[in-house]
Amino acid sequence: MDQIAPAPPALYTAISPTPTESSVPGSPIKNEDGSLQEPPKKKQKRNKPTLSCFECVERKTKCDRGRPHCLACIKRQTECKYAVVANILEETNRSVSNARRMTKPPKKKPSLSNGFEGPKQAPNPFERSASRGSTSSSTGLLSNVPYSHPSASNVFGIGSEHPFANYWTCQGGLPETISVLPEKLQADILLERYFECVDPVYPMIHRQTFYADYEHFWSLPQDEKNRVDGALVALTFSMLAMGTQFVTTTSPRERQQTAEFYVSAAHQSLRMSSYLNKASVRSIQAMVLVTYFLINDNHASDGWAFAGILIRQAYAMGLHRDPNIVCPNASIFEKQVRRKLWQAVLLQDTFLTVLLSLPPSATHTDVNVEDLIDDSSSIANTNPTDTAYIRGCWTLANLVQETICSPRSLDLPICATPRQKSKLLADFRAVYRSFPDIFRSWDAESFEQLCATNKRIVRQTLFLTSNYFHNVMLLHSSASAEVPVNVRGALEAAHDAINSFFLLYQLFESEAKVWWVFNHRAFLEAMCIGNILREEAKLEGGEDLLQKDPLFLRAKADIARMIEIMQLMSEGEHGSAVALTRVSVLSTYLPEVTSPQISEVLLSVAA
Repeated sequence: MDQIAPAPPALYTAISPTPTESSVPGSPIKNEDGSLQEPPKKKQKRNKPTLSCFECVERKTKCDRGRPHCLACIKRQTECKYAVVANILEETNRSVSNARRMTKPPKKKPSLSNGFEGPKQAPNPFERSASRGSTSSSTGLLSNVPYSHPSASNVFGIGSEHPFANYWTCQGGLPETISVLPEKLQADILLERYFECVDPVYPMIHRQTFYADYEHFWSLPQDEKNRVDGALVALTFSMLAMGTQFVTTTSPRERQQTAEFYVSAAHQSLRMSSYLNKASVRSIQAMVLVTYFLINDNHASDGWAFAGILIRQAYAMGLHRDPNIVCPNASIFEKQVRRKLWQAVLLQDTFLTVLLSLPPSATHTDVNVEDLIDDSSSIANTNPTDTAYIRGCWTLANLVQETICSPRSLDLPICATPRQKSKLLADFRAVYRSFPDIFRSWDAESFEQLCATNKRIVRQTLFLTSNYFHNVMLLHSSASAEVPVNVRGALEAAHDAINSFFLLYQLFESEAKVWWVFNHRAFLEAMCIGNILREEAKLEGGEDLLQKDPLFLRAKADIARMIEIMQLMSEGEHGSAVALTRVSVLSTYLPEVTSPQISEVLLSVAA
């Protein structure tokens, strides 16, 4: 059979319908000049895996994809299950976020698209620093830590003596410091206060083994006591000093003097053990606590400087290395102690650098968060909630150190592009989803009830929540040439962060007055809120929006509540001068609100 020859192209053109008449997909379309146009390709659907839990997908509700249970399922009290591919992707993302790598900031700071750069450190009311320009957003130099005494600390002595000499003679040695230990009954009370208030937030000391060494020390004759390890004496004194800061039965002045005396004895004990040329677990633990003491004692600059020695000693001891590599023959307990101690050093360094906008130091490590596990068959077994809390703080610190600390230390925007910001927000949400349910699903009422049975979890939840949302606030409020400030996101995160401090003050008022880090973080959050409100008021219709939008009204109430708390802290014979200065600074954001009106503002927003 003869084959039929195909018709010439002109025939196809002649008989082809117009684009409006065509009903056949992929038909050629004639252009105005008579040429043929390529048919549009059919858009293929992307086979996107479902990452939400089955229950949320079925109910068509928003899922935060938390493990082991999302918040929606926790509230509904339903079973929460995920697809296999969703679990694999979650584990992959978590591994990537835990990877340690150095940040390389751009060489030049891009110009900003608006006048707001996020929360700035307020000028120091005590001393001006000429080493930075007035436009810098990082005024956390050692001579200019906001709302911390700029003068040298008297804890370790000043003047022509040794920089850290104070009460001690050259010949007294370790027996001299041991001789000033309080009576054992008093020491027991102070240590109990330490484990009640400090240990929940920084659980780096294994209580059982410490008390075994502590009781053994007290059982020794005096001449044998004088020959014990100086690092153990230093650790004991530093714990006594921290415990003294949280005592409520003495006057603030008496507490300060006693606590400073104990921490001075701790440092003298470290000197007697030659801590500058050798390091041990006990000496590093003591130095971590001495740093926190100095910060709480309102000497953040001294704490920052002392932490520099601490970091070097931790590196020299190899705490930054995986224990399975540097000490493979050590017991499970010893490896876990090293991991917890490195986490404590990393956590302190990371979140202090966030507040002071200074470069992080604990940046090189191969210690894996996932290796921090409990073995119920060994002495390393501890409270499972403590382990989950430590891992949560650790994972958050790893992410914050690289993505927040490094750019802020150079006055650079946290995100240069919208895509980078979106990715970073997703990383933070993934970290938050990894927190156990107990640290995510709570409210003020449930906390008041929990305080009656488990204050430890309440303290841990407030600390972790404050840290997380403070950094999310910094991320939302950072601006670059391509990325504007996310006003609503910043205000939401700032509210969640500062509300943690409000709850801390409500439930543990005396402790809230001691924690400088909590106070200063809440102060910076209030300043961030104030800066946003001030910028929004400059826009067209901004004043009306600030008076009507519930989000902005709540933001004003947050500042008013912070002013109210700072006023209470500043009152009385032993009131805090720092708190009074903060009241003065924050009041500039609410010029229309006087002190008697603050309660009215809070009540109106609550209503």
